[in-house]
Amino acid sequence: MFDRTDPAPLMQRSHGAAHVVMGARGLIDLSQRGSAKAMLPRMTAGLPEIVFLNTSGGLASGDRLRFAVDLRAGTRALATTQTAERAYRAEAAPARAEIALNLGTGAWLDWLPQETILYDGTRLERDTTVDLAPDAGCLLLEMIVLGRLAMGESPRHLHLRDRRVVRRGGRVIHHDALALDDDALARMTSAAMTGGAPAMATLAMIAPHAPDLLAAARAALAEPGVTAAASAPPGRLVIRLLAADGWPLRRQINRLLRALRPDPLPRIWQV
Repeated sequence: MFDRTDPAPLMQRSHGAAHVVMGARGLIDLSQRGSAKAMLPRMTAGLPEIVFLNTSGGLASGDRLRFAVDLRAGTRALATTQTAERAYRAEAAPARAEIALNLGTGAWLDWLPQETILYDGTRLERDTTVDLAPDAGCLLLEMIVLGRLAMGESPRHLHLRDRRVVRRGGRVIHHDALALDDDALARMTSAAMTGGAPAMATLAMIAPHAPDLLAAARAALAEPGVTAAASAPPGRLVIRLLAADGWPLRRQINRLLRALRPDPLPRIWQV
């Protein structure tokens, strides 16, 4: 009776997709299914906010998650996530996440998700694609934390493929990719990697005026415990940040956002 050879049980997987379409006068369309939800809280100041949520509580093997925003001509908005995204240990196929942002003529989007926490054994593949009309612009944030730092966790095994592509008029104008695996983790203390910093972020502004903000960005890089550098290729401002903990990293990003944009920080954030 103890020699059963039943196959391993098939684990239930989480699939979700949420899509928000907004115009200059407000919401045009909202669709959501599965574990993906989108909320539009009432705002009295700043940009209209879109708050995405993954109700499954995190991403595990074989999960699928998609968030999408379409902004029609002349629309300005901010999109964020309700909480940090957690990528859990995956025994088989990686979890896949897709963020699709489409901005019409004169539109502007601040894509400011909260951090992604990578647990030991994470297998995550994520693609963020932004399609801009010729005079649209965006601000893109990505924060990654390796393990629950307050618990003393330090992942030794993971598979991460994280890619961000921005196109204007169909032509790629910004491409940023991060790949981490077991071999990379073993070299994280190298100066060519992160110097051992387990919390990292990239903030990129894509707009003709973005290079003009380089001096303001560098002046805001003053948070203790954070190493950062800013550069300004044509039509872009790119800031990369490393920290030993997620909280100083968040505080530094808050400083940058206040320096680079006139609107309040996302209301859902803990600041």
